[in-house]
Amino acid sequence: MISEISFHPIEDRNINSNEKPVFSILIPSWNNLDYLKCCIQSVTKNSRYTHQVIIHVNEGKDGTLEWVKEQGFDYTYSKENVGVCYGFNSPSTLAKTDYILLSDDDYYFAPDWDYHLLEEIKKVDHIFFSICGTMIEHSPTQYSSMIAPHSFGKTVKEFDEERFLKEYNSFPFADWNGANWYPMVLHKTIWNLIGGLSTEFSPGMGSDPDMMMKLWHCGVRYFKGVSNSRVYHFTSRSTARVKKNDGNKQFLLKWGLSKSTFFDMYLRLGQPFTGYTPEPDKNRFRSKLLRDQLKRLFSVWR
Repeated sequence: MISEISFHPIEDRNINSNEKPVFSILIPSWNNLDYLKCCIQSVTKNSRYTHQVIIHVNEGKDGTLEWVKEQGFDYTYSKENVGVCYGFNSPSTLAKTDYILLSDDDYYFAPDWDYHLLEEIKKVDHIFFSICGTMIEHSPTQYSSMIAPHSFGKTVKEFDEERFLKEYNSFPFADWNGANWYPMVLHKTIWNLIGGLSTEFSPGMGSDPDMMMKLWHCGVRYFKGVSNSRVYHFTSRSTARVKKNDGNKQFLLKWGLSKSTFFDMYLRLGQPFTGYTPEPDKNRFRSKLLRDQLKRLFSVWR
């Protein structure tokens, strides 16, 4: 049983009627106030358009709840940490725009991040898409879909904002396939169609690839990572503290293949973007699928 979640839409904010929000930005935050402030300040400072920010406050023992109330943001709240699945699903119920944008609280959004995402959305004549920005990380990574390593500080206190704003756009990088990472934009109809994040993955390990598989099964084939829409990621400020579920095993048992096979065979994660993602060639991955089936049988038996 999860902690009770309360919902707090703010109805009396003085927003210019000519500034209709473009994205509903969902941000779960778990006692991470310094990073949340940095994240939202970057959205305010570096966005070209107006957006609705909706925060899910997990516990909020560090003053997050009081700060969110003072700032007048829409928010949901749980007295205990309910993880990212409920942390995204609950604030999404307050979304007022057509576009849901999922964000971690340890991002710094670069200038015009929103303009580049919206321009990509305009190129698509339907709602069956997953479009995301590109992360810049301070440390080496195994994923070719991230710009790394380029350090502007490993913590928000070390962050060299001035240097980042001068250099963030200087790293050559192509649009990429897969769109598995946040910040991610989905049409609200598609978000509702797949039921958001699957709460059986709470507190959240494995919930992202599970969501991508659900998108695939509902007909999404346009998975684009946009190079020009960039965010700086301080990396795992909350996941390092949480007691993790075995998301790899859950994904394997649910879908019959591993996350890595899904990334390679379906999403083609990190490959240069060439358009709509074709159906997987299962013959190319026969050995990996056989291995995954054996792992699945072993997991069930054990």
